[in-house]
Amino acid sequence: MKHRTLVSGNHAVAGVIEALLLVALVAVILSTIQLLYIPEIMEQREADHMDEVANQFSFLKSVIDLHAATEKDVPITAPLTLGSRELPYFVTAAAYGELIVYDKEYKDIYKISVLSGSEIVPLTSIYYKAHNRYYPENKPGQEYILEGGALILKQQDGENMLIDPSITISNKSGDITLEWELPIFIGLPGKNATSGYKSCYIRTNYSRSDPWEEDTTDINGILIYTDYPEAWNKSFNILLGSLNESKMICKAEPPNQPDHVQIRKEGGGIIFRYKRTYIYVQVSPGWIDNN
Repeated sequence: MKHRTLVSGNHAVAGVIEALLLVALVAVILSTIQLLYIPEIMEQREADHMDEVANQFSFLKSVIDLHAATEKDVPITAPLTLGSRELPYFVTAAAYGELIVYDKEYKDIYKISVLSGSEIVPLTSIYYKAHNRYYPENKPGQEYILEGGALILKQQDGENMLIDPSITISNKSGDITLEWELPIFIGLPGKNATSGYKSCYIRTNYSRSDPWEEDTTDINGILIYTDYPEAWNKSFNILLGSLNESKMICKAEPPNQPDHVQIRKEGGGIIFRYKRTYIYVQVSPGWIDNN
């Protein structure tokens, strides 16, 4: 008969504990990265994307100005990055964007009028909204708007005009002359909106221009109906402030919930000259011939 001697030991138990501790350490490290560093990384990614969108909209404005200056029917395509992807291997969310062309069909809502109430011209726009998840912190979402020849940035804490429109204001012999080159965007059904996180392309081409028109019939003021009265009000106050003309007044009305900006001169005497340039705008994949 053989006798077996069993010797007790804790080497196997120690190995299991070491493995569990290593797994716990890795879990703690990954949790720390996920909770502390990933939000900062994603916020920086979305901030970089918004900087890219600002540059792309600045380029788009230069394209619109080029169409108006040359008056040549030469299509130009401008890229726009709608959003940004999520970060692989971590719990993150993608940022999406939407792009809409608000064309002359919206003229009953957004327009430029004189104080007498007669309509002058529709105020069209190319509108982009970012549906961010991290940037700005606690206030995600930014809007870039190309309206009336101006580039506007809207955030939850206010509006700013990044690039002023093509407006010239002069004071000659006591008469205030305001000259405005206004782009009128024309979108096509099915090609006037898109959304997502990938890049899209905005194709524009010149259609026609109206001759300079002048309204000197004792204009007491001009009304700009817009969704961004704060930005327009700031811009015109800066432009009018350079004239050192104390009788010029610019303010957003009504004071509590403004929906338009009023520009007027005490006693009248405003000469308003404007030129409308019609530009076709198409977005999303594909192309529709407008001929």
